[in-house]
Order: sequence, then structure tokens, then C-alpha cells
Amino acid sequence: MTRPRITRGDLDRNLGLRLRRAHGAVQRHFLDHFSELGLTQKQVSVLWLTGDHPDLAQTDLAAALDMDRATTMALVHGLEKRGLLVRRPSATDRRRIAFRLTDAGTAVLADAKAAIVEHEAWLKDRFTAGELKTLEELLARIYR
Repeated sequence: MTRPRITRGDLDRNLGLRLRRAHGAVQRHFLDHFSELGLTQKQVSVLWLTGDHPDLAQTDLAAALDMDRATTMALVHGLEKRGLLVRRPSATDRRRIAFRLTDAGTAVLADAKAAIVEHEAWLKDRFTAGELKTLEELLARIYR
């Protein structure tokens, strides 16, 4: 049985749908290239920021990633269970709990950064330098 071809018609002019479809394509490519590491985009972001800012606290991490504290802690907990980061009292404020990468976390982050370079190249190669600059500015308008 032949399936009928379904067109989206006016729905294709829906900006929200276009953004969702673009996000889906980026997400699929990311998952294909990060499956060996077993990391999500959010987990890579947590490792990256923790590596760049040892002694980062939960509230700082959540704010930097535009996530709520509960989601942030769920990510941290999962990475901690994998032995990629640890929680300790902050070196600057003993009342705060801060995060640091373990040696294993540092190694995984290095692999993730290499994969990110490939992933970003795949995405950015679709645009000229001028288009890319414009796209980055336009996207920033949405989330700022």
C-alpha cells in the first residue's frame, strides 16, 4: 500500500515549527556523534563549565545554563554516579557545595570537546561567515 504524501502547507511558515525541526536535526546529529561517550548536550555543558570553573556552585551552574536547580542537580548527580565529577565544600565559601571534575571527567571532557569541534563544523558549514554571524545574532534575540 502506498502512503499518501502529506504536505505541511501553511504549517511550514510556522517559525516555532521551523525552530523545532532545526533543533531536532542538530539533536540527532549530536546524539549520533556522542553515543560512544554516552553524554547529552546538557551533560557536556555541565562538564565544560565545571572544567572551566572549578568550584562552581549549583546556583551558578543553573544560571549559566538557563536551567532550574532541580534539573541541574539531576545532571550533576548522574555525572557524579559515573565518577566524572565530585561535590565538595567550596574553597571560597565553606557553606556552598561546589563541583570539580575528576580525572575521568577531565578525560571525558577532552573527548567531548573534540566531538563538539566536529559537530559544530557540521552545523556551521551550512552557512557563510556572514550568514552565521546573522544567525547567531537572531537566535540570541530569542533567548535573551
